[in-house]
Amino acid sequence: MSELRATILVVEDEPEIRRFLRSALGADGYRVVEAESGARGIVDAGTHKPDLAIVDLGLPDMDGTEVIRRIRAWSPMPIIVLSARAREQAKIEALDAGADDYVTKPFGVGELLARLRVALRHAARTATGGSPVICFGKVEVNLERREVTREGRDIHLTPIEFRLLACLAQHLGLVVTHRQLMREVWGPSYVEHTHYLRIYMKQLREKLEDDPVCPQHLLTESGVGYRLVADEGVPSRAS
Repeated sequence: MSELRATILVVEDEPEIRRFLRSALGADGYRVVEAESGARGIVDAGTHKPDLAIVDLGLPDMDGTEVIRRIRAWSPMPIIVLSARAREQAKIEALDAGADDYVTKPFGVGELLARLRVALRHAARTATGGSPVICFGKVEVNLERREVTREGRDIHLTPIEFRLLACLAQHLGLVVTHRQLMREVWGPSYVEHTHYLRIYMKQLREKLEDDPVCPQHLLTESGVGYRLVADEGVPSRAS
């Protein structure tokens, strides 16, 4: 099976809670990135490209709602608030800022994990118009389970390869520009480093296309970006 794991960003200033979440999330199969401040969390959201963020509101350097706003300005990833603030107004402000869910401290780890799974499922299905599974050629991509198979055999993709493929799958049949791919896969600080795309597209084609030199599905739109087509399209020479 694929070793890809969803990455969860935890923005929390209390070491004990970070340690508890690291253990609970790790035991459930997630990769955890920790940030002890809002500023660090914003940076980590761009550099680590997590699949979901858990954000406390009472951070030492800024309010968590500001962290949510800044992340939401460029990323659609699910954001769950984990906060001791139980007032209705605090919940409204966080949700209006872009949070997807709100869990009040003290919390049960089972409930938090269940809400996390729901948020990840919803994100996968929303991105693909209802189904988390995309098929093209001999390849099946399950965005929810983070699994890729070709002719029924598991294909190992690196985290970046999977994010790139997932981004193209979420815009199936449409041209995705170089800048959009760089922003969604690598983060907003990498939008000018488009040479990375050529390297990773070459790797994806070698793993997924029958003929990587003349791909039928992972197509180049010269000077613009790339496009994933589910049906056999006009051959496009890899570049």
